Amino acid sequence: MEKFEILWNSTSLPHFQSGQVIMMVVGLVLLYLAIVKKFEPLLLVPIGFGALLTNIPLAGFSEAGGLLYYIYHIGIDTGVFPLLIFMGVGAMTDFGALIANPRMLLLGAAAQFGIFATLFGAIALNWVPGFEFTLKDASAIAIIGGADGPTAIFLASRLAPELLGAIAVAAYSYMALVPIIQPPIMKALTSPEERKIEMAQLRHVSSREKIVFPLAVLLMTILFLPAATPLVGMFCFGNLMKECGVVDRLSKTAQNELINTVTIFLGLAVGSKLSADKFLTVETLGILGLGAVAFGIGTAAGVLMAKLMGKFSKEPINPLLGAAGVSAVPMAARVVNKVGLEANPHNFLLMHAMGPNVAGVLGSAVAAGILLALVG
Repeated sequence: MEKFEILWNSTSLPHFQSGQVIMMVVGLVLLYLAIVKKFEPLLLVPIGFGALLTNIPLAGFSEAGGLLYYIYHIGIDTGVFPLLIFMGVGAMTDFGALIANPRMLLLGAAAQFGIFATLFGAIALNWVPGFEFTLKDASAIAIIGGADGPTAIFLASRLAPELLGAIAVAAYSYMALVPIIQPPIMKALTSPEERKIEMAQLRHVSSREKIVFPLAVLLMTILFLPAATPLVGMFCFGNLMKECGVVDRLSKTAQNELINTVTIFLGLAVGSKLSADKFLTVETLGILGLGAVAFGIGTAAGVLMAKLMGKFSKEPINPLLGAAGVSAVPMAARVVNKVGLEANPHNFLLMHAMGPNVAGVLGSAVAAGILLALVG
């Protein structure tokens, strides 16, 4: 009987707690959204599976000496994984649309308004019993509004590591829900006539311009916002490898093998933070709610800025382009193109939307740098 009891206690079954079971269900929901609904599968599959692993009693995946423990401390604690992701994203990014129409930088900047609005919202939540967000916590939560997962992880690991799991899940969940969240906001703020506006064809951008652009962006960042240099620098480095044309092997590695490998480990590391004691709190609900508000405000601010620009522009500007100012590349641009085609079957906005879309990536990195400089 004693041996049977020892054998029984060596299994996970008697050690499961209700919180662990709930978090494993959350992990299964993330896997369902990724596999069945195709919502951001590249991240949600490893995050969901990481949530399953970290909540297994006695397995020790996330404890000192466990696999997920080392993955987290090597890649997230140091900030290496988000930076490598940014390098890969830079290698896959074409700045041609932004260079051809630099006014789109304003749309990328306007869409970051949700970040700073949510910063004050997170601080205001402290008036509600159960919430105790510090200024650093509020800053890390606010970055969700940029719809940029790697930036959210980078900032959270620096300012509020204990909230990393909730922030990362919120950021990637809302990125995955771009096709559902954005269209109603876009349609509510624009008229059918505005959505039908066709844009003039973009000018050709030379290779020289594309090579100089990342170097110019890096120089400006170094001079005026050095706190954002880690993110912007790696992004520009990846882009320079793509555009210079002399290191194709390195560029292709950054775009494929490297970013894919890092994405696996990044997702598992984030999933390791979805343990019951860290995730099942009232603050998590606040983070998820604030993230939705941030994303909605960012989308709305971009659309309203595009409408304002259209009033002072000689050439017509389709206000739908403002929604692409969030950093979800290229999903937000595709949503803009889809809504534009619904209004006008001859209205192809994809290339135009890529301008504010890549501007949004730079904008969220700059916003993260500003928050780091102010409270970090």
